Amino acid sequence: MKYKEDQPKIRKNKYVPTAEFYSQIIDSLQDYSVFTLDNEFKINSWSAGSSKIFGYETEEVIGKPFNTIFTEEDIKNGIPENEIEKALKEGRATDNRWHIAKDRSLFYAYGVVFPLVGSDGDMLGYVKILRDLTQQKRNEDAIKKHIRDLKDLNAHKESVLAILSHDLRSPLANIIQATEYLKESYHTMKPDEIQRMLDMLFKSAKGELAMLDYLVEWARVKYASDVFSPTKIKLTEYINKVFDSLIESASIKMINLHQEIEEDIFVFVDGKMLISIIQNIVANAIKHTEKGGSIDISATRKEDKIIVRVKDTGIGMSKEVMDNLFTPQIKTLSEARKKNKGAGIGLILVKGFLEKNNGEIWVESTEGKGSSFYFTLPIDKPLFKPDGSE
Repeated sequence: MKYKEDQPKIRKNKYVPTAEFYSQIIDSLQDYSVFTLDNEFKINSWSAGSSKIFGYETEEVIGKPFNTIFTEEDIKNGIPENEIEKALKEGRATDNRWHIAKDRSLFYAYGVVFPLVGSDGDMLGYVKILRDLTQQKRNEDAIKKHIRDLKDLNAHKESVLAILSHDLRSPLANIIQATEYLKESYHTMKPDEIQRMLDMLFKSAKGELAMLDYLVEWARVKYASDVFSPTKIKLTEYINKVFDSLIESASIKMINLHQEIEEDIFVFVDGKMLISIIQNIVANAIKHTEKGGSIDISATRKEDKIIVRVKDTGIGMSKEVMDNLFTPQIKTLSEARKKNKGAGIGLILVKGFLEKNNGEIWVESTEGKGSSFYFTLPIDKPLFKPDGSE
């Protein structure tokens, strides 16, 4: 029997993958960016997935430094160098962070970098692999923001109810009581007594209306996002509008209103909100500045934003007051009303408007030496907000 001899011989060839084979595999990974660096940390290979994620074609990015893909903040903090050092020390370095694409948009990615060593032990460079997790990050941030908003909504509801109870209901009850007394005793009262009571009623009613206006605006910040319409506007025009509306109250106290802002400074904000922001800050400055003082507004560019400063020569503030200045504390609001220092929530309203416009606010002050309020405004429409609160 010649069974074994009659069987055809099967030849098993050992397949050795080529560099082209590996290149094709890497280029098929469209959701991943894979590229290499030489020993000078310059990009010397670039996958198809890298082009898709970053927007750079291969010929555009070859030879560019490693930090091309990092944000300015990370570059300042030495993140690219730290990754390389950690990779050399531990064999690999991993991170989750925001990176910047060709069109300057941001995306969130998981990344790993490790040294590339040849068969003879020579250092050839580094390999960087990134996976785009932007949508996942946005979903996570959206959930976190939703939780924060629910907490904020509950706190806001309690604040509004407390203000309605403490700062609106009680003074309104006093107005009704005084009006009733005036109605019943009008024929027996002296003219100057009637005049004093009418002045008091007018002042109280005006204060109630101001408080109600603040509450309406505050609610608009929280809930009426459909009326939020940011556009590119000239900053000086809106400051002049505020100065025109407040010139009379400033003139009574002989306070000089002055601005030192270049005509070509534009910001991307909601115009109505910007008016409210500037008006609240300047009106507060007038209220707390002695006769003959001054209020100066200036602005400086810093990267993609404008920093506006409103400086006054007023009475200044203590550290305790500054610490609670932008926090909606009902006790503070009520005391402010009693001391005739305004509604008390104006600066909280300002903070809400600024956050809505991708800005922030802070204050520097010394008692007896005046205050400086600083707030930021974006120059252009943000491409994407890293906290997910688009």
